[in-house]
Amino acid sequence: MLDICLLGTGGMMPLPYRWLTSMMARYNGQSILIDCGEGTQIALKEKGWSPNPIDVICFTHFHADHISGLPGMLLTMGNAERTEPLLLVGPKGLSRVVASLRVIAPELPFVIDCLELGEAEHTIRLDGFRIEAFRVNHNVPCYGYSIIIDRIGKFQVDKAVELGIEKKYWSRLQRGETIETKEMTFVPEMVIGPVRKGLKVTYCTDTRPTEGIVKHAEGADLFICEGMYGEPEKKAKAKENKHMTFYEAAELAKRAQVKKLWLTHYSPSLNRPEEYLPATKKIFQETEVCRDGKTVELVFEDE
Repeated sequence: MLDICLLGTGGMMPLPYRWLTSMMARYNGQSILIDCGEGTQIALKEKGWSPNPIDVICFTHFHADHISGLPGMLLTMGNAERTEPLLLVGPKGLSRVVASLRVIAPELPFVIDCLELGEAEHTIRLDGFRIEAFRVNHNVPCYGYSIIIDRIGKFQVDKAVELGIEKKYWSRLQRGETIETKEMTFVPEMVIGPVRKGLKVTYCTDTRPTEGIVKHAEGADLFICEGMYGEPEKKAKAKENKHMTFYEAAELAKRAQVKKLWLTHYSPSLNRPEEYLPATKKIFQETEVCRDGKTVELVFEDE
């Protein structure tokens, strides 16, 4: 089970009814935060979720509306007596940017590790899932992220019994280990069935449409994408500022064959994004215009 919450859906500046864009994912006791603009802590508080279990914070880029909430978030974690290391992920220059922001949060009871992204694609493997970072097209270095939970096949008890494999070895085979006994060597493929469908969430903001987004969002259970502008006449402005319209995001979702599209990162001038939803749905039916706190619980197909 993977919980996803859009903590904020605004771009550029927080508004009284819209915090800046940030997403939190929770899986198997771990939490991943993507972007941390001004107001993210308040959005977390309003949602009733805690910053204490955040294991990783990924930054798409270093514009203020995506990172200015970090010092306060770090101080809150420190005041909660956190001692576990925190991993920060972002484009090159992350260590320098974090060091500058920490002028107002100099002493923390936990270690911060910075992973700087330089390549067009990068995979971060964590306990039970992986994060795929991919470069997008903004006016500063910027990345999108996919959170992917892979699933191995089911353990086939009948085959294990037929092969005479002792029960004490079953869990090790499930973990992918090879078992060597005096009589025989057992490999997981002997007792593990076909790979099952896992879960995938792809998140990107502040970019023009790219082939890389289509590639990395392909088949996603949920595609969270910026829709800076809903007004069709603002496509030229979107191009100029390296952003996207609702309709461009919907075209990406259609091409990537995702299950559902959530629009986010609205311009402060876009007061009623839902007005532009019917036209967007003509391109990709499973589109939702999201508000702060929008949450979904994704489950595996066989559960």
